[in-house]
Amino acid sequence: MKEVWVFNGAMARFPSGLFFSLENAKNWIKKNKLTGVLTKYPIDIGVYDWAIEHDLFIPKEDKHQLPSFIGSFTSASMDHYHFLDGEEE
Repeated sequence: MKEVWVFNGAMARFPSGLFFSLENAKNWIKKNKLTGVLTKYPIDIGVYDWAIEHDLFIPKEDKHQLPSFIGSFTSASMDHYHFLDGEEE
């Protein structure tokens, strides 16, 4: 499965960087002294479906089928790194 690293800066509504290489992502974050989270996302599948496919989430309530839930779904099981002023925490 293909994936991409996505950087979301603290307080940002949208990602500010997408990378195929973890090393390039970390170098960019360090160079710019950024604070935020770098997360590995699968390509061509939504996180909601990915989590279900990998037995990381089981929809149990009606609200779990709502577009608002699916559209804002994220999973702590995704590989991710936290950064503060460019340094990995």
